[in-house]
Amino acid sequence: MLALHQMQMSGNCYKVRLAAHQLGIPLKLIDYPLMAGKTRTPEFLAKNPNGRVPLLELEDGRCLAESGAILCYLADGNALLPADKWARAETLQWMFFEQYSHEPYIAVARYWLRYAPAAELEKKRHLVPEWHEKGRAALGVMETRLGRHDWFAGGRYSIADIALYGYSHCAEEGGFDLAGYPAVRAWLARVAAQHNHLAMWA
Repeated sequence: MLALHQMQMSGNCYKVRLAAHQLGIPLKLIDYPLMAGKTRTPEFLAKNPNGRVPLLELEDGRCLAESGAILCYLADGNALLPADKWARAETLQWMFFEQYSHEPYIAVARYWLRYAPAAELEKKRHLVPEWHEKGRAALGVMETRLGRHDWFAGGRYSIADIALYGYSHCAEEGGFDLAGYPAVRAWLARVAAQHNHLAMWA
């Protein structure tokens, strides 16, 4: 069985659990407590020198890091990763957008405002307006796309949607008000209505 080294609260780990569940791929979950430092041990760094989760460990011991790469690996040959050349490139485009323009602000704001120790948050408090400004910009890009399309790539639900759903559906925990993004909110409801949807804390 595939093993997923993960943290339950992480949107990046949640993306992998959601895709695997919808694809019918069983995972053995190996949990790492937040701020326990266990991803910095020699044993873990031997599996992923970057010291982060999610990390997918195959039955033969090979390990694959980075949520986008793991999503592509799990979805290869399935409907969640389009076979059409353009649709596949479009899927990757939105996954790259998520990691470069979305996650660094929406996920980071969520972590510091919801999960970080109060004393540590105070050291970062001056960055919150920037996180919110750039996170809202990313949500605006999504709103524009979703105002014209039900899904991000290929005209159907895909790992592009899963990648962006991971942190968008809990963006309010980072101080983002989604009331001004009706197309995003409608899309969140469509994702949640998909077959075999799995909640983050399930």
